Amino acid sequence: MRQTWRWFGPDDPVTLPMVAQAGAVGIVTALHRHNRGQVWPLGDIENRRAKIQAAGLTFDVVESIGVGEEIKTRQGAWRQRIDNYKQSLRNCARAGVKVFCYNFMAITDWTRTDLMWPLPAGGGFALRFDAVDFAAYDLFLLEREGAQKDYSPERIAQARARLEKLSPDRRADIERTLIDWLPARDFAYDRDSFREALKGYAGVGVDEMRANLIAFVAEIVEVAHEEGVRLAIHPDDPAFPIFGLPRVMSTADDVRKLFAAVPSPACGITFCAGSFGSNAANDLPAMIAEFGPRIHFAHLRSVKREPDGSFHEAAHLEGDGQLVALVAALMSEEARRRAEGRADAEIPMRPDHGHLIGSDDPNRSNPGYSYTGRLKGLAELRGAMRAVEAFRSGGLR
Repeated sequence: MRQTWRWFGPDDPVTLPMVAQAGAVGIVTALHRHNRGQVWPLGDIENRRAKIQAAGLTFDVVESIGVGEEIKTRQGAWRQRIDNYKQSLRNCARAGVKVFCYNFMAITDWTRTDLMWPLPAGGGFALRFDAVDFAAYDLFLLEREGAQKDYSPERIAQARARLEKLSPDRRADIERTLIDWLPARDFAYDRDSFREALKGYAGVGVDEMRANLIAFVAEIVEVAHEEGVRLAIHPDDPAFPIFGLPRVMSTADDVRKLFAAVPSPACGITFCAGSFGSNAANDLPAMIAEFGPRIHFAHLRSVKREPDGSFHEAAHLEGDGQLVALVAALMSEEARRRAEGRADAEIPMRPDHGHLIGSDDPNRSNPGYSYTGRLKGLAELRGAMRAVEAFRSGGLR
């Protein structure tokens, strides 16, 4: 697999020389200041590519050209937003980028309740989704309309008891983490504006959301064909409903429905092991076996699920992710592609959501994207890849 690294641009505390030192060869990035539905200027994309190339790296994947709420709900200026999106795809393709990761999550991106959850035995800090903390916020702080029907009586009781134990500072921290923060986003919600955003999804259920996704992908895949690029939708994170919003990319069946509706090989997925892995119903090795030909990008990380529906980011080779098996499965898919003569035989992958460890400064790291934690993850994944190669070549006995 092609080893890549997510880079947040010139303001990222992780510099391009540091990425090269970690052993990555490709960069995954975006023009984050153009994330409100406008066209990405070709000159800006070329400037970004030039900076990357000057460091001896390549611009391999766009993650992401944001898909605005207008497109997801088919409301407001959705037609202009799709036209802008298509032109941004063309401009990126003409600058030489061939893989596009995007998501179709309503309002939120990846969602956690803790950005600095202490791991056991002084093992650093991880991202965590606490299902009871989330319910306490949704039910009793946000007071979302209709929230009561989304939870069992037992969970409501647990949430009420948890709320009573939460200090004002902890309540504010949970709210900030859930609605007032996202990596590389230049705006934030407060409680009132988030409630207002939720109203935009009134009447948009799963069926409507899926229809809007399929209509959007059916349009942009035409550009993908014209430009010779590959689209890689990222799964919902977590891969189950939150805030009463529709989820349409959480399970293997969701992937099947999209692929059946848009059969083009250019319409593929980002296989995010952590996102799909947050839903215990997903069989990750089986999903690679089924969807392998249309996996265009991989995020390799592992989560540890907890009995109450919570989960936290585990070390890359620990937790419930089965990452050694997934690495082997993805490498088998690459071998199959090479045998077919596919030009895209090598799948770009990146380590994801590393722990905050060692000398990483939490005040100078994007949560989940610290340097040392991801360097450790990439080293572990590289070791797994080398071991699979050696075993298959007979180099291990």
